[in-house]
Amino acid sequence: MKPTESTSSGFQFLIRTLHSRNYRLFFAGQGISLVGTWMQNVALSWLVYRMTHSAFLLGVVGFAGQIPTFFITPFAGVFVDRHNRHRLLLITQTLAMIQALVLAFLVLTNNIQIWQIIALSIFLGMINSLDIPCRHAFVFELVEKREDLGNAIALNSSMFNAARLIGPSVAGMLILVVGEGMCFLINGLSFIAVIIALYAIKVAPREVKKSGAAVWEELKQGVVYAFGFAPIRAILMLLALMSLMGISYAILMPVFATKVLHGSALTLGFLMSAAGFGALIGAIYLAWRKSVVGLNQIIVYASFVFGVGLIAFALSRTLWLSLFMLVLTGFGFMVQSAASNTILQTIVDDDKRGRVMSLFAMSFMGMVPFGSLIAGVLASRFGAPNTLIIGGLTCMIGALLFARQLNSIKKLIRPIYVKKGIITEVAMGIQQTDLK
Repeated sequence: MKPTESTSSGFQFLIRTLHSRNYRLFFAGQGISLVGTWMQNVALSWLVYRMTHSAFLLGVVGFAGQIPTFFITPFAGVFVDRHNRHRLLLITQTLAMIQALVLAFLVLTNNIQIWQIIALSIFLGMINSLDIPCRHAFVFELVEKREDLGNAIALNSSMFNAARLIGPSVAGMLILVVGEGMCFLINGLSFIAVIIALYAIKVAPREVKKSGAAVWEELKQGVVYAFGFAPIRAILMLLALMSLMGISYAILMPVFATKVLHGSALTLGFLMSAAGFGALIGAIYLAWRKSVVGLNQIIVYASFVFGVGLIAFALSRTLWLSLFMLVLTGFGFMVQSAASNTILQTIVDDDKRGRVMSLFAMSFMGMVPFGSLIAGVLASRFGAPNTLIIGGLTCMIGALLFARQLNSIKKLIRPIYVKKGIITEVAMGIQQTDLK
């Protein structure tokens, strides 16, 4: 085969899920909107720090924006399993657009105050509590070939992190030139793309089984199902630990940009983009994989890379080294979280998908507010670098504990993979495929 044909074939394999019209529309709309979302994230943290010069208040705002995920998302998972996910996404994206436009208006008219930022952050957190599990579950409905689910999740992560690469850099430049308000306005307008895309998507109505059970009962069933199965339990617990003690590094970026590296808003944009670049590389790596087999072992390696990158970033006092360490950090966390998502989506029963994805969102995002608050308190007492060193060490310990369970996880997942045709059985027993 000619080199050009080989390259083309490899690229087509990488983007194979985009051949689906519905997924392609979803991918394009979300891609545009997420650039605006990352612009808002960076602009909001810079605005808070510019107004208060307080690492503690950075933690408070992060806590306010993410705490609804912890309390609401489990119930949202029941709601997602009971209702049309397509319509729910149209509602959540419209409400998120309104939040961004209100924030833009307050900043551009110089009427913004910290209490308003906290209130709007709580409102957006409530929206995300429903949007996150709904979006993850809806991706499954968009994939025509079930064997391409891992590719779809990885492409979704690629889109998310491409936006994470572009958005912060653009935000850093815009903040210097026209201020934070324009970033919020652009984010608000960017939701138009995803709303149009959602209206254009045509999916067959999903059959929803009416159990007649109360919300509390269905929630209990989902929790018992998830935490009663060791692979799901182990994945969720490791992800929760990583989110609690590691991912909160993002809330302290303004401190590193100004106090540690002696830079400006542009420096903040570069730091956030570096993590996004690493995460994008990680997502592309996962998209190129042919199978979910082997992802358990990759979760361990990625968790270690994340912890080491976090510690090295905390110790760095040079911009180029800090950027490189954030590339490693972004790569590690992306691979760990996306691999976890892929395994869960593969082994979970479809009638409990929304509830398990809500627990995934709770572990992924629901622990972040507590991590943000902890990071803000620790950074105000012991400094931002020492806070990240503690977080990195904790994540590495969590990876070791997960590694000790790999053999038992492999044995429990194997029958599911056999049933779904991911691996095959032979006459003398199960094929010796490495599920680590």
